[in-house]
Amino acid sequence: MNDDTPELGSGKPREVLDAVAEMIVARGIGVGDRLPPEIELARELGVGRSTVREALRSWQSMGIVTRNKGAGTVLRAPISAQSMQFPLSISLEAQSLMRTLEVRRPLEVDSARLAAVRADERQRHEIMTRMYELMDALDSGADWRPQDHAFHAAIHEATGNPLYKQLVDQLQHAFHAVYEAPFGEPQLGTDSIPLHRPLAEAIRDGDPDGAARIMNDILDLVEKATQSKIGDTDA
Repeated sequence: MNDDTPELGSGKPREVLDAVAEMIVARGIGVGDRLPPEIELARELGVGRSTVREALRSWQSMGIVTRNKGAGTVLRAPISAQSMQFPLSISLEAQSLMRTLEVRRPLEVDSARLAAVRADERQRHEIMTRMYELMDALDSGADWRPQDHAFHAAIHEATGNPLYKQLVDQLQHAFHAVYEAPFGEPQLGTDSIPLHRPLAEAIRDGDPDGAARIMNDILDLVEKATQSKIGDTDA
């Protein structure tokens, strides 16, 4: 194992990717450069090749690398410590979450707009029901994530286009396969939850512009909560 490669514990995907990220920074690997082959990474990290492959697939899903047999694994997004006061792992987690939110935003905004136009009476009732369940979970101090997921799934279903749910689920899976909860906080973005009530009401009332605007506001609050964990990532 090289001196610039950290020793791993359990070999979970997050630990593997944190170690690879540290190696990338230590070796000065930049966007467009190839990463070492999987077998070499596995040997240096002291984990199985399948573990490395699984971890890199998560990065591929988040657009951090591209992978193919001819070109190998190529870095497509910069990986660097944004600030000396924050660990590289936290900086990378924030960057990954921000990339996910950037892709998710147009999907969620469009789905809210379409749901306001296309939802039938049953679907409007379902969205309102899921919203009330979400508010109840928030008020009780419980983990509201399952109710939030059900609420957004109801909006996706009301669009009449199953691709919205499939694409958002894929984005969430790619992120949560590595990070069980953003920054170890299962309820990151709690400030955005109260806005889900007017969002549901805008969809119920057939107001596509209002629904799109509120969805944008919700995502703005989630992004703000993410940036607050490490400071402005553009600084």
